[in-house]
Amino acid sequence: MGNIHQHDQEIQQNRQHWQKKPCLRAIYQDFHRAIARHLSPGLAGPVVELGSGVADIRTTIPHCIRTDLFANPWIDQIENAYALSFPAHSLANLILFDVFHHLRYPGTALGEFHRVLQPGGRVILFEPCVSLLGRLVYGALHPEPLALNQPIQWQAPPHWSSQQLDYYAAQGNASRIFLGGEQDVDTAGFRVVQVQRLAAIAYVASGGYSKPQLYPDAALPLMRAIDRVCDRFPGLFATRLLVVLEKG
Repeated sequence: MGNIHQHDQEIQQNRQHWQKKPCLRAIYQDFHRAIARHLSPGLAGPVVELGSGVADIRTTIPHCIRTDLFANPWIDQIENAYALSFPAHSLANLILFDVFHHLRYPGTALGEFHRVLQPGGRVILFEPCVSLLGRLVYGALHPEPLALNQPIQWQAPPHWSSQQLDYYAAQGNASRIFLGGEQDVDTAGFRVVQVQRLAAIAYVASGGYSKPQLYPDAALPLMRAIDRVCDRFPGLFATRLLVVLEKG
């Protein structure tokens, strides 16, 4: 259990890398386009990103409201995933990019998402994926734990408060829930619309925020082509998981 302010420390460090790596920014645009394709069709209402970090999703989804636990100049408003400020049935879409695996009580958070979404509204998750390559990338080369053998506590304890936040990370949770079936999300009032595994080797080899980039910027089109091939073998190569949930 760590201090929640560790998240903000990571954001400030990531900001420096983000500004220096045009290739990383281009790859995030690819990811954001993939997310944008799954926004709820036909619903009028706000699109909100929770835990926006530093990646500028508004380059792709201009009207997206960017939120985080901490105030920063590029953040529109502060939000706590367990206690959102939005009225019931008011939002069309919620986007969580590398946020779901930081939710200690994912079922409790999904209950709050269900409250604020309109019927037919969507939660779009973009998460680490545990394949053979994913185990190496996130298990051996990433500081946050996969936590594959740790129990997932779906609901918060009875007397827990949404203000009792700490630093939690379990990078394998989305794969365990949405690929391994360890929890039935229907119990939270959502149906699973899409589960897509992506190789995203271009991202891995870019070094992300904290590691050196392993190819020149000019080689990004080649890396994208490699990804299209590796996408055909997700059990081996998938490092990213796109999950779309829809409120019933």
